[in-house]
Amino acid sequence: MSVLLQISDTHFGTEQGAVVEALGTLAHQQRPDVVVLSGDITQRARPAQFRAARSFVDRLGAPVLAVPGNHDIPLFDLWARLRSPYGRYSAAFGIDLEPVHRSPELLVVCVNTTRPWRHKDGEVSALQIDRVARLVEHADPAQLRVVVVHQPIAVTRAEEEPNRLRGHAAALQPWAEAGADLVMGGHIHLPYVMPLQGLARSLWVVQAGTAVSSRVRDGMPNSVNLLRWGADAAPGCCRIEQWDYKGDDRAFRLAKVSEVRPDRT
Repeated sequence: MSVLLQISDTHFGTEQGAVVEALGTLAHQQRPDVVVLSGDITQRARPAQFRAARSFVDRLGAPVLAVPGNHDIPLFDLWARLRSPYGRYSAAFGIDLEPVHRSPELLVVCVNTTRPWRHKDGEVSALQIDRVARLVEHADPAQLRVVVVHQPIAVTRAEEEPNRLRGHAAALQPWAEAGADLVMGGHIHLPYVMPLQGLARSLWVVQAGTAVSSRVRDGMPNSVNLLRWGADAAPGCCRIEQWDYKGDDRAFRLAKVSEVRPDRT
């Protein structure tokens, strides 16, 4: 069985020490095969914040795939934003802004949905849509096919519609037809799992809350997602676990389980 740990919106610079330590403990207990950072790793893209984030993920004991979020591009340093928007990010997490992870049970394709000329909104281009579809359509049937973005490709609340990824309508059908199973994101600090309707095949959105930041919203606790798939799991079933931080015992605890069955017909 393969285990994927999704961590999003850490916003290092606003991290809470006790929550950081609790997340490290959870990772050591669960021993994920891969860790996905779905953007907004830092609060203001400062070098010290990136160093703190890198130091933390190096303690997790698993390969890390990361995509930048809008907060990972300098906002107030206009020179850096124009001349080298991803320079600080790349110094900490590498120059590949769209990494891919392959294993016998997982295919994880990352998409950089940030744009230096946009303050907050995300966007997926036609070239990015085609790239994801080409990679996914050649996946092995045994692989869970996961696409990672930052901004949500679908939302559950009308007030979140402005935060929805630009280009989502053009992306969903080609990705579903190619065989994508899940699209993971963050950005809005709200965790949920939802199926998408009207597509060529089953496709689910998996959103993560904010992992360690004090910037929680709507009374939601800090949370992360754990995905389990493959041998030793229920046949054909992907188990998606939401783990919430509990301040009383200073630990992440299992809060919700969603089971989805990717289409392999």
